Amino acid sequence: MHATLEQMTVWSLINDASLLVKLVMLILLAASLASWYLIIQRSLLLGRCERLHKDFLKRFRQQGDLAQLHREGSEQTDQDAALERIFRAGYGEFAQLQRQPGVPAEAVIDGVERSLLVAIAEQDERLEKGLPFLATVGSVSPYIGLFGTVWGIMNSFIGLSQVQQATLSTVAPGIAEALIATAIGLFAAIPAVVAYNRFAARVATLSARFYAFGNELQGRLQRKLQAAPKLSQAA
Repeated sequence: MHATLEQMTVWSLINDASLLVKLVMLILLAASLASWYLIIQRSLLLGRCERLHKDFLKRFRQQGDLAQLHREGSEQTDQDAALERIFRAGYGEFAQLQRQPGVPAEAVIDGVERSLLVAIAEQDERLEKGLPFLATVGSVSPYIGLFGTVWGIMNSFIGLSQVQQATLSTVAPGIAEALIATAIGLFAAIPAVVAYNRFAARVATLSARFYAFGNELQGRLQRKLQAAPKLSQAA
């Protein structure tokens, strides 16, 4: 039983919607709640990662002894400290290869580069977690809402064919409840799209900084290797 024009409210229209339209609304509401959870969680994660990134980069550039910086760290480094984890992976490989006798400097640097690339890929994957879901919600939700709208309008016209005289009060409730599905679809999609674009840009910026840091670390380690033979000769 549809509400009359005087009784029409959003809640009454949702309550009077067909079972399929209600199911569409429920799916869209669940997708919206899940996307908002991800938006908050990813925003906090990226913000913390950016702060830890700046803090460690400052320490890295102020510390002349990389071995000391490595010792100051811990194997249980905060998961959000992506840059420090990359540093530990690169310098750990450097220290391990340097302890092995007869390993040429080129092989040491190549090993460090491979370790850095693996560590950077792991951090990129971690930061990008959840972004495909936001992209899916942003692209699919309007179509799911449109499906509910089409189904509701179809039912409204079917009901219209069963009455002798068509009036606005006969057609309006059915069309209005159908359009609510589209509104909920847009409500789910718009924040997800905005968040996805914002987070993707921030992740891309962090990734570029990771690679820049990797190059900077490789340069310092290479200079350290080149200085080692000179010190040996002087001794």
